[in-house]
Amino acid sequence: MFELNTPIQYLKGVGPKMAQRLKILGLETVQDLLFYYPRKWIDFSQTVPVSQLRIEEIVIIKGRIVQIKTRRSPRKGILITEGIIEDEKDHQLPVVWFNQPYLAKSLKQQGTLLFRGKIDFDFAKKQKVMLSPIVERQEGIFPIYPETEGLTSKYLRRILLPLLNITSQINDFLPNTIKESEKLIDLPTAIGEIHFPQNFQNLQKAKERLSFDELFLISLRMLVARRELQKEKAPKILIPEEILQKFVKNLPFKLTNCQKIAAWQILKDMVKPSPMNRLLEGDVGSGKTVVGAMAVLSIFKAGYQSVWMAPTEILATQHFKNISYLLKPFGLKVALFTSATSNKKGTASLLLESDLIIGTHALIQSGVKFRKIGLVIIDEQHRFGVKQRTYLRQLSLSQHKILPHFLSMTATPIPRTLALAVYGDLDISILDEMPAGRQKVITRLVEPQNRQKAYDFIHNQVKSGRQVFVICPLVEEKEEDRINLFEAERKAVTSEYKKLSETVFPDLRVGIVHGRLKSKDKQEAMEQFSQGKIDILVATAVVEVGIDIPNAAVMMIESAERFGLATLHQFRGRVGRGKHQSYCFLFAQIWNDKVQARLKAVCQFDNGFQLAEKDLQLRGPGELTGVKQWGVPDLKMASLSDIIMIKKAREAAENIIVKIENYPELIAKISNFQKERHLE
Repeated sequence: MFELNTPIQYLKGVGPKMAQRLKILGLETVQDLLFYYPRKWIDFSQTVPVSQLRIEEIVIIKGRIVQIKTRRSPRKGILITEGIIEDEKDHQLPVVWFNQPYLAKSLKQQGTLLFRGKIDFDFAKKQKVMLSPIVERQEGIFPIYPETEGLTSKYLRRILLPLLNITSQINDFLPNTIKESEKLIDLPTAIGEIHFPQNFQNLQKAKERLSFDELFLISLRMLVARRELQKEKAPKILIPEEILQKFVKNLPFKLTNCQKIAAWQILKDMVKPSPMNRLLEGDVGSGKTVVGAMAVLSIFKAGYQSVWMAPTEILATQHFKNISYLLKPFGLKVALFTSATSNKKGTASLLLESDLIIGTHALIQSGVKFRKIGLVIIDEQHRFGVKQRTYLRQLSLSQHKILPHFLSMTATPIPRTLALAVYGDLDISILDEMPAGRQKVITRLVEPQNRQKAYDFIHNQVKSGRQVFVICPLVEEKEEDRINLFEAERKAVTSEYKKLSETVFPDLRVGIVHGRLKSKDKQEAMEQFSQGKIDILVATAVVEVGIDIPNAAVMMIESAERFGLATLHQFRGRVGRGKHQSYCFLFAQIWNDKVQARLKAVCQFDNGFQLAEKDLQLRGPGELTGVKQWGVPDLKMASLSDIIMIKKAREAAENIIVKIENYPELIAKISNFQKERHLE
């Protein structure tokens, strides 16, 4: 009998070599394996005849292999296994696998099998084809796991099956009162059914239990963190009313009502002796920077430093220019600290002398010292890990025996229904009112046949004095992106730059910027674009946040289906910042109903909060793509679209937190969960 802490290498069929591969997935013990949930389940009883196949559909075909062979592709020797499936009505369908030559031998003379894959169209041979299908021998509900090279779902199922008899060793940490009130099954049963469900009803019960556990533990951990933080000491910052009034009066625009409310909430937080822990959540262009600057000014008047951390050098540099301008009349010394400036002579003394330090990840490298931090601002906080976000707090605590106030900022609107679950340890301020003068960006999904019309429109815009962004998902095209001849290529910024500069717009000034360029080259490209020396800037997602070019009036996004809706909204926010009518054109390489529904939502909603809610609806239960843009910790089972479950888990956590000391097993579970999901 194995124990939960038994090293995985001692399982039958594993051994030291496979144990190393499993370690890549974070699987080192029997318990790790039992809690490695499938990403989806396939019902291999729902088959479709070959005669009824439709392109783009993912189907299951019952049949046998009548022909199979492997050949080597001329492109870097990729192995392509080609076969023919014949169903029970003697109808045949070509099938293709990539880099799986062993299938040519293992599938020969196997009798009737079940093949599940996507139906595509081979234009060269003018016939339908099934791509890289999963093969099973019998009908049933089969779990499909997150995989890595050399580790298939079939293999994982084989080593998991014998472990079902030890699920009784799993400690069920959830109090009985919660299980009874929420009608949840016990944890050992849920683990067994999640891997090998007897039927879909049992699978649903298992998913409900494990989903509740995740959301409950996240909510409880957030509440514990909030309670612990309230016990800490922070500088008590009095509100400098006169200087703030002068600041507001000097602004070249009028603050919106929500900016005034958010600023007041922040200022009131910093008066308290415990650390502020607030999230400033605002749509693209809603004016978060100005609100943050007011907090910095208050900290300065109290004799403390502020640290403002941005995810990219481009954004940090832009903040440095804009905020320095806003605060110039008040005598603050502002410093820029990035990887490009960190090794310059006098940097150490500059950090000690400055009142506001704006920088990137370079701020959290070892050896960096500050004078007296009173406020930490993390811009686009979802782009930093929790450890990174807390480093500056702990640095201040170790150097000055006091915690600074903490302000997170994000331009990625989170559905209001999720805010408590995702950011339960933070107070939240929302900027949902756009400053006067911001125009609505006209957004269009451009069909392939209308591409030239879009190019003509862009050319006319440039000739009228406007500038253009062109966004691509890749830096450069890789060999593996071209291997599958049946799948549309993803647009790469290097090849797109070459095409636009040499063929489409040879008479215009086209520039390029991406993350692999050296810092000085990126900065030079952005400077030239900002100064109007570049007409069209071809870029990757490095321009997603914070770039402010008022003369840019067109945002053209290639392979738009490759981006999340929030990211597309961020890209769109890079235009429409000046006095000219602006446009956003979405181009897709894949044209199925799901893609069109998502991209049409971007055209329909120009409000980020509404778009986030729509994204949640379109995503559907169980689909977790894109959650990183909301800063959600690792979720294995919970669905962010299950609002009812989120509310129940939050309420259960709120009821438990007041008597948490009575549940030592739950306290231990929170600590382990924190380490497992990287919440520390």
